Amino acid sequence: MNYILIDVPSSIETERLLLRMPMPGDGNVINEAIKASHSDLKPWLGFAQTLPSVEETESNTREAHANFIARKALRYLVFCKETNEFIGSTGFHNIDWDVPKFEIGYWIDSRKSGKGYMREAVNRLTELALTDLNGKRVEIRCESENVRSRMIPEKLGYELEGILKNEDLSVDGKRVTDTCIYGMVR
Repeated sequence: MNYILIDVPSSIETERLLLRMPMPGDGNVINEAIKASHSDLKPWLGFAQTLPSVEETESNTREAHANFIARKALRYLVFCKETNEFIGSTGFHNIDWDVPKFEIGYWIDSRKSGKGYMREAVNRLTELALTDLNGKRVEIRCESENVRSRMIPEKLGYELEGILKNEDLSVDGKRVTDTCIYGMVR
């Protein structure tokens, strides 16, 4: 199958949010959120180990745009519908179109956390994967110590299928970590 022919919406809505594919020019607003959230993102995400320049973020955003079009990864930027403020990023990576199955990742601007925005966005992506994209499985993986990240799949009814002990290195490479695997199947 030619995966590039799969119809994937470039934007989707929830009650409060607009999720849309990254576009050239989005790097500045994303970079601002990364800088504002750096201390919260750094323990968990590789891209936040050092503060990226606006140019680096813009380059990454354009790569995400190209990957979306090629159906290699489907990143969505999350905006508040009412104010058009950037909230964070979520999307599908490690896609296996043959099954099909999807893994959801996410991060939020710390200034917008605690309002249920990311849970709302991930819930909509879960629906998209299991219905519109005919997915058989959706996964969320995170470090066992990342309590805030774990709350999202737990509140959305994902099943904790297992914890892989000593499975990975922390993003700074200094310690061995455990990985939680949450799954939802159709």
